[in-house]
Amino acid sequence: MKHDTLHTGQNRRGIWREILHYTKPYTRRMVLIGVMMVIIALVDGLFPYMTRIAVDSYILPRRADGISGFALQYAALALVQGLNIWVMIRMAGRLEVDLCRDLRQAGFRRLQLLSLSYYDKTPAGWILARLTSDTMRLGETISWGIVDLVWGGAMMIAILGFMLFMHPLLTLVTITVIPPLLLASSWFQRRILAAHRDARRINSEMSAAYNEGITGARTAKTLVREDGSLQEFAAITGRLRSAAVRGSLLSATYLPVVMVLATIGSALAVAFGGNLVLDQAITIGTLIAFLGYTLQFFEPVREIARVLSEFQAAQASAERLVNLINTEPEITDRPEVVARWGDYRSPRQEARIQGRISFDRVSFRYATGEPVLRDFSLEIPAGQSIALVGETGSGKSTIVNLMCRFYEPVAGEIRIDGIEYRDRSQQWLHSQLGYVLQTPQLFSGTIRDNIRFGRLSASDQEIEDAARIVGALPFIQSLSSGMDTVVGEGAAQLSQGQKQLISFARAITADPALLILDEATSSIDTETEVRMQHAVEAVMQGRTSIVIAHRLSTVRNADRILVLEHGRILQDGCHDDLIHQPGLYRALYTRQFLEQPAV
Repeated sequence: MKHDTLHTGQNRRGIWREILHYTKPYTRRMVLIGVMMVIIALVDGLFPYMTRIAVDSYILPRRADGISGFALQYAALALVQGLNIWVMIRMAGRLEVDLCRDLRQAGFRRLQLLSLSYYDKTPAGWILARLTSDTMRLGETISWGIVDLVWGGAMMIAILGFMLFMHPLLTLVTITVIPPLLLASSWFQRRILAAHRDARRINSEMSAAYNEGITGARTAKTLVREDGSLQEFAAITGRLRSAAVRGSLLSATYLPVVMVLATIGSALAVAFGGNLVLDQAITIGTLIAFLGYTLQFFEPVREIARVLSEFQAAQASAERLVNLINTEPEITDRPEVVARWGDYRSPRQEARIQGRISFDRVSFRYATGEPVLRDFSLEIPAGQSIALVGETGSGKSTIVNLMCRFYEPVAGEIRIDGIEYRDRSQQWLHSQLGYVLQTPQLFSGTIRDNIRFGRLSASDQEIEDAARIVGALPFIQSLSSGMDTVVGEGAAQLSQGQKQLISFARAITADPALLILDEATSSIDTETEVRMQHAVEAVMQGRTSIVIAHRLSTVRNADRILVLEHGRILQDGCHDDLIHQPGLYRALYTRQFLEQPAV
């Protein structure tokens, strides 16, 4: 999947319009900031003119009367300017923080709507970079960039006004360096953008490598892959360094070019203006003010050039964030379904699922690869427990993903309680689904919070009952804080079996109509498996359950066992029937239990 898309011309303007859309709630604040920046620019422009008055009216004529009052006016103006700047900085700082928050929320809101296939194809590091570094960069660039652009534009207009008022010809001579400055700016900005785009793309790869290095640390160590991982990471950081150095070199060259041109402008003002003073065409105070304005004029020019460069650099961040926000989920409810049944944000009451599931000539293939299912049909009565057994790649997880509508079939129909499930909302199905993964996913917060995540309205007693059913209550009560024990990131203080028990309790709390145990007990020890088996059987009572397990001891009590191979059902029956039939099930069972006592 190509996550980073290049944009030019009209597309770039469209991207910035989309990003700037998030500033609409702050229009009043931005207008006020803009007005303050214009006032600040005008006051800045007054200082050289006041210097001219001081030199020509008081210093050169050696007039002592009135100079103290003039100095007080100068100081009062500086004090007002300082107050304006303080208020402006506070407002712009709040704008930056609010804008970052809104962009993050927009990105995270979109992630909640995307289909499971998006996460299968998109590295976690890429997503993290969009919601962290990119949103921060855009918030900073927009808030402070607009401030500096308004100030720079107003400052240049104010300075040009004062300069033209004092001497139009000297003004024209001084600003002859502007055309080459604009050409240099255009040349540098295009190349700076390309360098920063490369750096952001490689930074996403590095974030993904960080994530893989942390989450896969145990695997890397057991396979003695530390050196290989280090070399791969070094290659990524090397490419990032090259792109960053190229961008830094261009930026480092750009600003000195602007400064040299500004110095040339000042030199022209000194040469031409000095002759005008000698010819008594202008006063010394006017020349001093002109030199001050010349230096001041190129300050906003440099500032605008810097801001435009930052906007060019932030273009890559804008492209990537818009790419995320505009990503459409592959699985969506049809408009007529949303109109009748609502969606995740505004669900409407629908009948509880009874649990009858039908696959009718279903075919499916992932985006890349051969078809996994062809004309697959299956009938599951309500309340029946089904075990899916087969080698890796036989289609077990695909059947579950299709049943849960994480993916949709390319042909055929899947019906729940006789209703084609695309005729109902995703919320109808997912809100009545309990899913326990092989690798349990616990969230930051307490054990109580994690169990209640299955149903936020669950009472403390219901949470305790769920923990008791799965056998988790004894170990939870043995912890110093009991149910209020903070799990923390990754739940490192809990064993794999304990985490699995908590995830079971969470599923029970949800009271789902459909229960999925996706290899749920393959990662726990045999003793814990024995303790959980009775709880699992109790949970399955009265609800349709699908079990996938490599440990066949977990499926022996299922109502039906489906033995799969290459997306086809080879055998269908209960354990007692299949174990006495020649076939794949008996072969798999014998392989696992030939030298092990039955559990």
